[in-house]
Amino acid sequence: MENDKLWTTYMNSREPCLKDEIVKRFLPLVRYVASRMAVKFPPGLDFDDIMSFGVLGLLDAIDRFEPDRGFVFQTFAVPRIRGAILDEIRRFDWISRSGREKLQKFEKTLENIAKTRGSVDDESLMKAMDMDEKSYRDLLDIASRSYVVSLDDVLALEDGDLQREGTIEDDGPNALEIMERNEETEAVVAALKKLPERERILLSLYYYEGLTLREIGKVLGVTESRVSQLHGRALSLLKAELKSGMNV
Repeated sequence: MENDKLWTTYMNSREPCLKDEIVKRFLPLVRYVASRMAVKFPPGLDFDDIMSFGVLGLLDAIDRFEPDRGFVFQTFAVPRIRGAILDEIRRFDWISRSGREKLQKFEKTLENIAKTRGSVDDESLMKAMDMDEKSYRDLLDIASRSYVVSLDDVLALEDGDLQREGTIEDDGPNALEIMERNEETEAVVAALKKLPERERILLSLYYYEGLTLREIGKVLGVTESRVSQLHGRALSLLKAELKSGMNV
């Protein structure tokens, strides 16, 4: 049965067997979203757990989807799948209090650098943070995990620009909301332009080209672990630039 016909039949009957068929058809979409979550799983969780969280989001999307409104189901479902995964991950206290304190200090240091428009490199950051290389790289891992939880569910690069996923509201955004989102997009694009070239390339490859961290590592000639660290630094810099721009 074709997708359009399947949806029409299901919407008219709400038969559980048809819902099961829709779930089976879109499980690859859940796997795609789950595999692109640049998150190191908290202790006790594995990929199967992440998949099960994503299925919860898929079920929610199926229940709320209205074909007559003209949305493509995949576009409607992706932010809900990702959101369900992130909601469940947030239930795990997987960043310690000391880790959060270091992350706050890191954010402040980057924000100060962004305000003065000084150059940002690992050596200067390690010196400013009074950290050795191992502690610094551990902090970047924390940053990568933390900022993905807050940013990866809303940011996606498309056609060289930045758009928000998940902006399909049940009642549709009003004019003020659209204006605010456009302003947010412009702010993020402006902040992206201020990032070092390597960070811009990494974010483009991940969010726009859809490459995994492992694939990006092959492009950049570094390990997947190092890409995760660079990803954390890139998002940290982006957040610092956004804060700096708001305070101008």
